[in-house]
Amino acid sequence: MKKRRMEELLTITEVSKLLKIHPNTLRAWDEKGILKAVRFGVRGDRRYRREDIEKFIDSKTRV
Repeated sequence: MKKRRMEELLTITEVSKLLKIHPNTLRAWDEKGILKAVRFGVRGDRRYRREDIEKFIDSKTRV
């Protein structure tokens, strides 16, 4: 398994600001499988891969 660098992971707050959506929308998308989060830590905090966010944005901007 390849090692993930922390700078490649974004917080739910960072992603919600980037996409201009509410954090609860991201949580719902994670549950529905629309934009999956990486879970880690005891609390199961969500982090999003920068690469996944870029692909998501790209897929939404194509006509």
